[in-house]
Amino acid sequence: MVFFTVLTIILIAPIVMSKLRIPHIIGMVLAGIVIGKHGFNILERDSSFELFGRVGLLYIMFLAGLEMDFEGLKRNFRGVGLFGLLTFSVPFVLMYLAGIHFLHYSVIASLLLSCIMASNTLIAYPIVTRYGLQKHDVSVLSVGASMLSLLMALVVVAALAGSYSGGGGAMFWLLFALKFAGCSCAIYFLIRTLTRCFLRRYSDAVMQFIFVLAMMFFSASLCELAGLEGILGAFFSGLILNRFIPTISPLMNRLEFIGNAIFIPYFLIGVGMLINVNLLFEGGGIIFTVLCIVVVGTLGKALAAYITCFLLHKPWISGHFMFGLTSAHAAGGIAIVMIGMELMDASGNYLIGDDMLNGVVIMILFTCVISTLITDASAKRIILGENKHAVHTEVGDDEKILIPVKYPETCNTLVSLAIMMRNQKLNRGLVALNVVYDDDDAEINQRKGHHLLEGVVDRASAVDVRVQTQVRLATNIGNGIKHAFREFDCSEIILGLHNHDNSPRVFWGDFAQSVFNGLSRQIIIARCTQPFSTLRAIRVAVPSRAEFEPGFYRWLERLCRFAGGIGCRIIFNGREDTLKLIEQYVANCHPHVRGEYVEMPKWQGFIRLAEETDKEEMLVVVTARQGTVSYKAALDRLPEELTKHYIGTNVMIIFPDQYGPAPDTMTFATAQHTEQLSAYQMVLNFFRRL
Repeated sequence: MVFFTVLTIILIAPIVMSKLRIPHIIGMVLAGIVIGKHGFNILERDSSFELFGRVGLLYIMFLAGLEMDFEGLKRNFRGVGLFGLLTFSVPFVLMYLAGIHFLHYSVIASLLLSCIMASNTLIAYPIVTRYGLQKHDVSVLSVGASMLSLLMALVVVAALAGSYSGGGGAMFWLLFALKFAGCSCAIYFLIRTLTRCFLRRYSDAVMQFIFVLAMMFFSASLCELAGLEGILGAFFSGLILNRFIPTISPLMNRLEFIGNAIFIPYFLIGVGMLINVNLLFEGGGIIFTVLCIVVVGTLGKALAAYITCFLLHKPWISGHFMFGLTSAHAAGGIAIVMIGMELMDASGNYLIGDDMLNGVVIMILFTCVISTLITDASAKRIILGENKHAVHTEVGDDEKILIPVKYPETCNTLVSLAIMMRNQKLNRGLVALNVVYDDDDAEINQRKGHHLLEGVVDRASAVDVRVQTQVRLATNIGNGIKHAFREFDCSEIILGLHNHDNSPRVFWGDFAQSVFNGLSRQIIIARCTQPFSTLRAIRVAVPSRAEFEPGFYRWLERLCRFAGGIGCRIIFNGREDTLKLIEQYVANCHPHVRGEYVEMPKWQGFIRLAEETDKEEMLVVVTARQGTVSYKAALDRLPEELTKHYIGTNVMIIFPDQYGPAPDTMTFATAQHTEQLSAYQMVLNFFRRL
């Protein structure tokens, strides 16, 4: 019945709040107030609420680290440091002065109250996730500053507790620094090493999910052993696992789903159960205390956000968002209050009295409401502003990806690759195809094909991607793929490289060569010997004059999405003029991708890449069909070179579009390049007509 009641609240609260146009998070907190002992006393805040609430808080911090944009963090490193210092120091100083002069607290009690208001809890982070702003610059600034301010607040509290108990000397700080450094190093190296080994060996969805949760709790436990809050460890583990869990993957989808459906609502309801609204009606003293704490603390957070916004030359709406996300107080405040309640002065009186405790608890309600409302409103305005000024380049995009599958061991790899390369904004489904020979075993092979495609559908549905499936009879596999490609009106194909005996003569397999010779659209052939999430880098070999092919921007867009999805570096090797266009495209359309550009004047340098590409990297070769602008005779030796120099390496081979539309809608293309492209196309079309 307890669990049924909680699930009913989780189900009904968003429905009611949406009717009132109030963010759902407030509904969870208010529901906790109603059902708690200070409301109708329907449920008791027992150990189950403490446990699930603790897990929910860790989950919020873990997801914040897991969805953090590392490239954005590097770009905004100084901004994070500036905002972190301001959002800690400004509320700290204001609250200390208010505690001394208005509330008449002691110096240590005022310092503890200042630490509470200087720290904050990312209560409104689920709103950020719902609007898809996790990688936005203001989100990176807010999350990074929140962790920095919380760390500084906990360090000050530890110093106060140590000095109050007579242990705040040089040895105390040396021991604290050693524990913090040892904890951080242990978390980083252990989680990184264990995750890389585990993901390579095990692909079971349940096992991966349990492993990730175990790493989160392991990191939180180590931080608590070092004398810090577990939420710092959860955030740190999220940062480490960020590299290994692609944004668009079944594992990420499961982590977000479980957290947002169960653990985070449990935490919010538990916070509401702590709040005693009845105290507001007991007299003017508690009202003045709450009013002073809320006004001064909130004013400090607002000043810090808007000063940072002014110094970084950001629009004021960014300041609203930063203020909203960093103004809530919950877990950090409760933890600091609990520490203060254990401290006693020389007279035997507790350092924190009932009025301060009640004032802090009620303050949590007001700051959660303020934070949620402002974050929701500013997030909407940011989304609307970006959509208003966005340059829509996907008009007329014909993207529709066909995935021919034949072997069960490569199905998941091809589906994952297609999911990461697809355009999420278009939200189009995939087409999965299994072609079997029309012979005496056709009926048996059809049943196997249907079973194989069921696995493809399950894999794609885990990330909410639709899949059309077809088992097709044909006397020739290559012709069956080409006919299905035209029937489904697809734009490109992703195939597996099935060279089981590593022989150059059969490098392309039984039917791949027939497919890319018979179709003029983009074809990607991939061989991956390990999970994409463990790749360290993608090395791309680009032939000269590749920019003059009609499909130049299509394959470049797909590779940028792929590199951004798994969060690894992408290193382009090619001619200087080609690299300039690629760099310009990446900077304009995919600024979060870590692109590097290495000049390769001659195609013979392609062999030299074998010495630089290890088994934890992927080699991508952009090739061309005969008779096209970028074709060269050296590409005919590609099977021999790959077989000789790249045995066991993750390989992707791309045959670009040849007769697709020119990229005239791409706003980043220069006028000079467009004229050159038109000239080449005119000459090429003239010789084709001859």
